[in-house]
Amino acid sequence: MTAALLRRPDEDTSRRVDPLSPEALAALTSSFAATADRHDRDGSFPFENIAALKDAGLLALTAPKALGGQGADLPTALAVIRAVARGEPATALVLAMQYLFHVSLEGSRAGWPEAAKRQIVETALREGALINALRVEPELGTPARGGLPATVARRTADGWSLSGRKIYATGSVALTWMVVWARTDEDQPRVGGFLVHRAAPNWRIEETWDHTGLRASASHDVVFDETPIPFEHALSPAAPDAPPAPDPVLGVWTPVLQSAIYDAVASAGRDWFVDWLIERKPANLGASLSTLPRFQELVGGIDALLLQNRVLLDTAAAGGIGAAEASLVKHLVTENAIAAVEKAIAASGNPGLSRHNALQRHYRDVLCGRIHTPQADVILTSAGRAAVASRVTPA
Repeated sequence: MTAALLRRPDEDTSRRVDPLSPEALAALTSSFAATADRHDRDGSFPFENIAALKDAGLLALTAPKALGGQGADLPTALAVIRAVARGEPATALVLAMQYLFHVSLEGSRAGWPEAAKRQIVETALREGALINALRVEPELGTPARGGLPATVARRTADGWSLSGRKIYATGSVALTWMVVWARTDEDQPRVGGFLVHRAAPNWRIEETWDHTGLRASASHDVVFDETPIPFEHALSPAAPDAPPAPDPVLGVWTPVLQSAIYDAVASAGRDWFVDWLIERKPANLGASLSTLPRFQELVGGIDALLLQNRVLLDTAAAGGIGAAEASLVKHLVTENAIAAVEKAIAASGNPGLSRHNALQRHYRDVLCGRIHTPQADVILTSAGRAAVASRVTPA
């Protein structure tokens, strides 16, 4: 992926810095890390980070070229998400959702109205518009485990009227587009996404997000109360018993980008811990803790976990692991990342848990990796079922 994909045809490139260069990505990491603690303490959304990503031309990185995007591949998206998450992971989560939506506009969302797809990409380029799905509900929980949503789309003379409550709406305060999972009020209800622009009337955000980790993600409740949307913003609703075919692209992209966030958090935690070992010089030792073999061994164990993650993520991103096993990558990378930070927390003691230091924030953030769908029980049961099926001789 080159900077050429991120230029306007008339742009003066004589002073253009490649936003995908290691130096540019490292600058994003440093800039985002500088304000991460403040956003964590305040529970405030990092709007300035999104503005920086827009200025760098990174908000439509994975959108199809046919729609005006850059059409970046998974290794390129992975490099950006890693850099952003190492600085501020809530920003990376919002960006990952953006990338996943955009890359799927020619895949699982190919049936969406062409005008809507084009508008989503154009507003991302022009305004820095963000998009995310709003699916989880108070009573239902995650729809990945089945069930009909309580949110209802009612037909009107002018289009649709949407009513319901969504929880854990990541990036809520910054979203331009919300894809709201709902059922129709027809005799035979259909289920699907309904595209809502933030300028639509009759909806509100209730600031309920007060989480232990990813506090800056603004994953608040969003309430719709007869929110009108156009006919064409009903995004191919279908019968509940006719789920869409799996998207092989998202089947790999989603677990890779999601787990890369938490691997990057663990890498940041590892760096804090190593720096602390170097700087900490107990009076009774007369030397840095980093000189002790037991701490050197511990850091080696952390690096071994992170090496496993790097190999898994890079291999999957390069196409070496297919959709059938990609969920296992998500599970392994997430658990390795959590284990790595736990090792540093246990060894650092009170300093590692102090709010004055970043390690406790990395620990709170990395634990959020277990929450994303699919969760561990689903991943492992599915893998075990497939293993058994592969050994059973058909009757």
